[in-house]
Amino acid sequence: MKNKFFLLFSLALLASCSSRKEIVYFQGAEKLDNMKTLMKFEPVIEVNDILRVDVSSLNDEVVEPFRMNSGNQQSGGGGSQSQAPQGYLVDIDGDIQFPVLGKIPVANKSRSELEAFLTKEIKAYVTDAVVAVRIINFKVIVLGETGQSVVQVENERISVPELLATVGGISYDGKRDNILIIREVDGVKSIGRVDMTSTDVFSNPFYYLKQNDIVYVEPTLRKVKSAGWVTSPMGLISIGTTIFGLIALFTR
Repeated sequence: MKNKFFLLFSLALLASCSSRKEIVYFQGAEKLDNMKTLMKFEPVIEVNDILRVDVSSLNDEVVEPFRMNSGNQQSGGGGSQSQAPQGYLVDIDGDIQFPVLGKIPVANKSRSELEAFLTKEIKAYVTDAVVAVRIINFKVIVLGETGQSVVQVENERISVPELLATVGGISYDGKRDNILIIREVDGVKSIGRVDMTSTDVFSNPFYYLKQNDIVYVEPTLRKVKSAGWVTSPMGLISIGTTIFGLIALFTR
């Protein structure tokens, strides 16, 4: 009788534990030794992005007409607001209104492509013009069993591990092997899955995040079942242990 009770108690204890496979990141990390990174990533500009375009020259006066300033506010979204990022809003057609040059198609171009295009156009007026473009409203949304937040990305490049580190990591109740990423491109949504317990994450096409991606860390089955205690494995074992103990007590 005591042996059976001990066995049930041991099962209850094991049911409450997480395995190494569920918790540890980057399992099999030895495979990464001397591995070359082949993935290249550069975000492309999308509708509703806000662009900062800096134009410079040895003579600041000659490029002043190409700069966004108090006389050339081209936000594309109506009146300026002190809280809103100051830049060029990509309109629904994928264009911005740029000083002197007028309407410029920018959607689906990378930053480097747009920089090259603007440099070529402006050099028709200023031979030594230098153009730098940034997406200043680049953000990623993270939800689920981690620190929930809207993360602003200043350098326009963030990977899934970097994002998770930014929000404090995944709780013990979060699934590390099946992180959901929801992405929208040209109005079409797609989904990807990332396994943080495997080194395969470094070759996953969703390793680098795009602006406005939604990252969702699902709860483990244990966490889901805990919402209904009686239906959870731990709850059922505990009930069985209690009943077995009562039967043993009253049948002595």
